Amino acid sequence: MAKKLFIKTHGCQMNEYDSARMADLLGESHQMEVTSDESEADVILLNTCSIREKAQEKVFHQLGRWKKLKEKNPDLVIGVGGCVASQEGDNLRKRAPHVDMVFGPQTLHRVPKMLDPRRDSLKQISVVDVTFPEIEKFDNLPAPKSDGASAFVSVMEGCSKYCTFCVVPYTRGEEVSRPFEKVMDEVIHLADQGVREINLLGQNVNAYAGLNQLGEEIDLAELISCVAQVEGIDRIRFTTSHPLEFKDSLIEAFGEIPELVSHLHLPVQSGSNRILAAMKRGHERDLYIDKLERIRALRPDISFSSDFIVGFPGETDQDFMDTMDLIGQIGFDHSFSFIYSARPGTPAANLEDDTPEEVKKERLLILQERINQQAMQIGRKMVGTTQRILVSGFSPRDPGLLSGRTENNRVVNFRAANPTELIGYLVDVEITEAYPNSLRGELSSPYRY
Repeated sequence: MAKKLFIKTHGCQMNEYDSARMADLLGESHQMEVTSDESEADVILLNTCSIREKAQEKVFHQLGRWKKLKEKNPDLVIGVGGCVASQEGDNLRKRAPHVDMVFGPQTLHRVPKMLDPRRDSLKQISVVDVTFPEIEKFDNLPAPKSDGASAFVSVMEGCSKYCTFCVVPYTRGEEVSRPFEKVMDEVIHLADQGVREINLLGQNVNAYAGLNQLGEEIDLAELISCVAQVEGIDRIRFTTSHPLEFKDSLIEAFGEIPELVSHLHLPVQSGSNRILAAMKRGHERDLYIDKLERIRALRPDISFSSDFIVGFPGETDQDFMDTMDLIGQIGFDHSFSFIYSARPGTPAANLEDDTPEEVKKERLLILQERINQQAMQIGRKMVGTTQRILVSGFSPRDPGLLSGRTENNRVVNFRAANPTELIGYLVDVEITEAYPNSLRGELSSPYRY
C-alpha cells in the first residue's frame, strides 16, 4: 500500500503553494498519497507561519498533540517547515524531540533526502536544514499538478524591504526571482491541465526581475503580458505587492491586458505618514493614493483590498484617524487587518509600546466594521448586474450550490441543473442577493466559456 502523507498549513498563499509542491515532490519521490486524516499518516508535515502573534507557541501546541500519535506509532515521521522552522532551527527539536526533520521555506525540496536516512536507517537520524540556497528549490521540484480551474505560480522568493515590523526577510531571505522561461514553462504546464486562472505569487511580487535566456530582465508587467498569451489562460492575478515597486508599466497593464483581473491587493499597513516612516515602508500615503487612482482611471470597476496593522508602537488617535480616512477615500472592500504584535528579531520589537490593548482592540473593531460596511455597499451595487464567474466547484457551506469568483474577487454561489459540467468553466450569472462575504446569483445563460 502507498504511504500516507498529511500536511497542515499555517499562513499565507505562499505557504499553501509550498505545501502543494511538497505533496507533488513526495508523490513523485516516494509515491506518497495525501490523506486528510493525520491518524493514518506515515509522514506528517507542519508548514508554519510566523506572522501572527504567538506563532511559535501554536506550533509547539500542535506538535504536542502529534506526540501522542508518535507514541502509538514510533515509525511515524514528523517534519516542521516554513518560517517558524527558519526562526527556531535546532531549538525546535530541543523543545520537541519527537520531531524528525526541520526545514525552511527554501529547503523544502530536500525533504525526500531528509526522509530517506530517517526511514532507511535503524538509527533514527534527524535533519535540520534552514539555509537559504536561493533559487535551487524550484530547480528540484517536479512539474506541478492541478485538478482545479485556478492555480498559484511562485515567481520569486523573499523580500529585501526590511519593514521594521516584518520577519519575512529573516525567514525567507532576500528577493530572488525565478528565470522567466522557468515560470512560463510552469504556466504552460498548468494550462495544459485545464487551469484557466493563474495567480502569480511572491512576498513582493511586483519586484519580479527574472532573466530570460538572452540575459534580459523581465518585469512583472511583461511577465503578465506573456502569461496572457498562453492558450487557455483567461484570468491573471498577482499577490502580494509593495507600493514602492508598483511601476508605471504595471499600472498601464490594467489598461492593456484584459486577462488581468479587476482586483488588486496592495498592502499599505497604515494611512499615517508618521507611522509609515516608523514602519520603514519607504513611501507616504499620497504616493499610494496616486497609484490606485491611476489604476481606477483605467479600470473604473476595479476593487481594492489591503493589509492594515492597528496599534503599531506609538500610534496615536490621529494616526488611526488618518488610516480610517484612507480607507474611506479608497473604498477598500476587503482587508487583512491585525493588532500589531512584535516579531522576535525585528527592529520594531524594540520600540516602546504604551498603547493599551483595549484601545488597540477597539480600533481594530472600528476598522473592520468600516471595511465590512463598504464591502456590503459594493456588493449591493452589484445586485442586478451580470458577472462572468470562474466556477471552482461546489460551495463548502452548501454542496447543492456551485461556487466561483467574479473578476473583482467576489465569491458567488448559484444553482445549476448540470453542475458538474460547469466546474472549471466561465459562466454568466446574474447577481440576485448580496451578503457580507459572498453574493448569490442565477445562471443568466446556458453557455459556458
